[in-house]
Amino acid sequence: MDFIYYFGEVFTFWSFGLLLLGTIFGLILGATPGLSPTMAVALAIPFTFKLEPAQGLILLGALYTSTVAGGAVSAILLKIPGAPANIATTLDGYTMAQKGEGARALQVSFLASLFGGVIGVLLLIFLTPILAQWALAFGPSESFWVAILGVTIIGTLGGGSVVKGLLAGCIGLWLSTIGFDDILGTQRFIFHSSLSGGINIIAALIGLFAIPQVISMFARGRQAHDLEVINVKPHSLIKSVREVFSSFRALGIGTTVGSIIGLIPGVGGQIAGLVAYDQSKNFSTNRKKFGKGHHEGVIAAESANNAMVGPSLVPLLTLSIPGSPTAAVLLGGLIIHGIFPGPNIFRDYPTVVWPFINSMLIGQVVMCIFGLAIAGYAARIARVPSHIMAAIVLTLAIFGSYSVQTSMNDVYVMMILGIGMYFLERYGYSAAPLVLGLILGPIAEGNFVEGSMIANAQNGIATYFLTGTLNLVLILMVIASISYSVWLELRSSKAGLAL
Repeated sequence: MDFIYYFGEVFTFWSFGLLLLGTIFGLILGATPGLSPTMAVALAIPFTFKLEPAQGLILLGALYTSTVAGGAVSAILLKIPGAPANIATTLDGYTMAQKGEGARALQVSFLASLFGGVIGVLLLIFLTPILAQWALAFGPSESFWVAILGVTIIGTLGGGSVVKGLLAGCIGLWLSTIGFDDILGTQRFIFHSSLSGGINIIAALIGLFAIPQVISMFARGRQAHDLEVINVKPHSLIKSVREVFSSFRALGIGTTVGSIIGLIPGVGGQIAGLVAYDQSKNFSTNRKKFGKGHHEGVIAAESANNAMVGPSLVPLLTLSIPGSPTAAVLLGGLIIHGIFPGPNIFRDYPTVVWPFINSMLIGQVVMCIFGLAIAGYAARIARVPSHIMAAIVLTLAIFGSYSVQTSMNDVYVMMILGIGMYFLERYGYSAAPLVLGLILGPIAEGNFVEGSMIANAQNGIATYFLTGTLNLVLILMVIASISYSVWLELRSSKAGLAL
């Protein structure tokens, strides 16, 4: 119950102020189509450099939580998901808004997000220390196989072709080798002096997630906005509360599905919402109402989306394996602040980790309160012309990249990676697996080199890496992960041929 001891840290002036700031901006960014939670967190990381590690992570956690929930605003009022996670919300939410039930849809959305989010963070609080104790048995060989396991889930992280996901991950692994080797000090792929220090993770995150969106916004030019923002008519909040908790089946299915999927590395919130919506529909006694403005569809989708947030951080904090693309960006934020996830994280950084986790629990309540208050106004940010929004995001991207090391080299790297990612996305590649490869590459390489040194002093590399219960279990998991990726690709190919 250590988390109770650190609860007061969240209510200090700066920590709580940053929690409020992150929540409000997260709701606004979440309601903006195209600005995903992953991009919001990536853009915010440079602004945390001058903050204490705990305060910086509180800001990032608040952004993560509120952007996921805020995406429901544009999904309901504009039929444009603020992020892929909110796709399922549009199926019933927009129809409710068209019927004049926009306020009702928004209220049940944020209340369901609150319930799912609280359950998800409670799982994070109680599961993470248990998994951390189990992970204490990990040495260099086990850590190497965990990193390889993380690399193998790259194929499913892109959300599209498994092969393209793996190729994007391989590009990320290659990018992680640029610079000087940490062990031998040799140069690797230094084509220009700006690469002598390697690829800065923050510049890479901003470039890969923000710049493709900026280019797409500029490509649309000064197109007139014909989006109809539906007026939100007043609706009794008390009735919405009763409605949410009387729909216990949809709420329970959404929260359970989101929590389970969050624990699976690389699956992501968009899957959680869609699966929860489908299962809620299958088990509902009012199946025919789904897709026609049924509140249970909104409840299932949004409770799943936010229930996924907490559990997605469980493998991240204990094994350095992110459970979602946004969690992969948070991994970079942790490392930048000198916090290295692993089995000893609660022993080495309790004053940072526990306030961060507690802030996510309190942030769910803050998110719900502010969400209900500003939801109708936040949707109007979608009326901002795309070229103006692109200029704002580009300015933040350049400022954020430069501020990391006050070096224009990082800006050049950010722009080059972003432009390259824009063209890769046009051919169906995703930034998420590339980022995961970039982050996990040094972890896998470092543990392999360290393990090799130990193995050479003992019974050899093969014996060290291929024997032992934990090693064998992890190797089987790697094989299962690769097999699953291959099966997914074969199934999608067969489905394509059938069409």
